[in-house]
Amino acid sequence: MENNKIAVGLDIGTTKIVAMIGRKNEYGKLEVLGIGKAKSLGVKRGVVSNITQTIQSIQQAVEESESVSGHKIENVVVGIAGQHIRSLHHSDYITRSNADEVIDENDIENLVNQVHKLVMLPGEEIIHVLPQEFKVDSQGDIKEPIGMYGGRLEANFHVVVGQVSSIRNIGRCVKSAGLDLSDITLEPLASASAVLSQEEKEAGVALIDIGGGTTDLAIFKDGIIRHTAVIPFGGNVITEDIKEGCSIIEKQAELLKIKFGSAWPGENKETEIVSIPGLRGREPKEITLKNLSKIIHARVQEIIEHVYLEIKNYGHETQKGKLIAGIVLTGGGSQLKHLRQLVEYITGMDARIGYPNEHLAGDSDDALSSPSYATAVGLLMEGLENHAREEKQAEEEAEATAIEAETEQEEKSIEEAPKPKKKSFFEKFTDGLKEFLDNAE
Repeated sequence: MENNKIAVGLDIGTTKIVAMIGRKNEYGKLEVLGIGKAKSLGVKRGVVSNITQTIQSIQQAVEESESVSGHKIENVVVGIAGQHIRSLHHSDYITRSNADEVIDENDIENLVNQVHKLVMLPGEEIIHVLPQEFKVDSQGDIKEPIGMYGGRLEANFHVVVGQVSSIRNIGRCVKSAGLDLSDITLEPLASASAVLSQEEKEAGVALIDIGGGTTDLAIFKDGIIRHTAVIPFGGNVITEDIKEGCSIIEKQAELLKIKFGSAWPGENKETEIVSIPGLRGREPKEITLKNLSKIIHARVQEIIEHVYLEIKNYGHETQKGKLIAGIVLTGGGSQLKHLRQLVEYITGMDARIGYPNEHLAGDSDDALSSPSYATAVGLLMEGLENHAREEKQAEEEAEATAIEAETEQEEKSIEEAPKPKKKSFFEKFTDGLKEFLDNAE
């Protein structure tokens, strides 16, 4: 039973792959038992571009976290990102056959399943269908329709769509690394559950997760996800620019960015100079910090403007859509010096850096609450929630079976048949993916 309580989040990023094992402690907080990370070589801009290398990196991260935690990893929750992700809004309704019964979970499931039948562009697949507000008969703005009476149940949905091939490639890598895929989640949603508070989601907030290859955006308002986007630039393009602009190798550019980089060019004096050893037998290079921060500033500004455009498209400037809690920055790229000030300056919105420590147990290692682990912590939380849901469902089913056993035997045989229907759409999707992978062997 103990092993059932453990979940694993696998963040397949562009710069690093992180496997995080954890469980809930007695206070309901996250206790991280082990973490393993590996350099990610086969991923470009959030999309797997080299299967063999990605499999090796996954295995390396998993083995490391297994040896730290002493637990064997079997199944994982994986995050998905990449520029092929897009989101759309859709509203749909079902007419209920019996308006005299109250609306229950099955009705919502039927409605969600109906949205899943939407015809997508060729090669695209629905990843998430997230209901926003419901409408029962003609009464609108209902957050929770369960238990109400009504004949027509309608809802607005936020639908997240991605490329089939990219999703399958991730599934393929996980399977070939000897793991089972228990769930796939959109990375910005995972990061959001790790770093945002409920109050922020209510007031309206934009989460910007600056990773190595992509910058992910998730916007919440009134406690509901309103908009998601993946922008195909991240910290790596900044390093790339430094490399080109200063004519140095990538490793040096990355170190320069981390140690001396700043997103605000005003503060460096002309006289601040860093000397970088030249390649074999060549003179060292001298680089002024002012130049460095100019290069960084230009690229960061471009990324933020991109994101701000998405925030405006969502409707931040309208009275109803105003994001009162402003912006939360997370991901490895959010650790850049003075980034917060620049974001506030460009967008005119309040900003803070999001650390995934809100849900972590009090005695956790400080390193875990680094913004670069936000996605992994979120995926781990997702995995634990899935376990909790499955346990609850099993208990409910056990109760139902016990009650049925008390009634007559014939009734039981009729009732039993439709019982196992309670599969969330997501399990169906993952099962479909598993089946596809098994056939592909």
